[in-house]
Amino acid sequence: MRITGGTLCGRQVEVPDGVIRPAMDRMRESIFSILKDLTGFSFLDIFSGSGIIALEAASRGANPIEAVEMDPIKRKTILKNTAMSPVRIQCRFMSAELYVKRAKKSFSYIFCDPPFPYKFKWELVENISKSPLMIPGSLLMIHRPREDYIKGSFENLELVDNREYGRSNVDFFLKK
Repeated sequence: MRITGGTLCGRQVEVPDGVIRPAMDRMRESIFSILKDLTGFSFLDIFSGSGIIALEAASRGANPIEAVEMDPIKRKTILKNTAMSPVRIQCRFMSAELYVKRAKKSFSYIFCDPPFPYKFKWELVENISKSPLMIPGSLLMIHRPREDYIKGSFENLELVDNREYGRSNVDFFLKK
């Protein structure tokens, strides 16, 4: 995999062992072209895998950045990959649910890329929206299988965009 834009454009990123579904180059490039320059904005990458999304954010100026990954098999690779970042990427090795439950700070942008079989994505979105992670104006993006439709609406979030990438979608939710 390679970083698609910014100061790290073209740099190769290792893929960790284990089950992984890395975000496609085309999808990453599209998302970050929607977000534009991230200088001065904070970024959270939940279900980080290889750390590629956090690196894309760092490459485009985001700071501070955190990456959350539970799978211990991915730890060595994510630490190696994020070491190339021009800014420090704080890596948290815990479940997404625990991270959200313990959250104390907010982020401008949150990218959530749970495994496609993960059954609790909409509950997680709801919990993120009610946590300190989001303040009015924060944007939450969730990558999901195309056939896994949004279950209802969220009290604190407005769906502002949806993009299709092959058999997957990315929903963009703005915190009200």
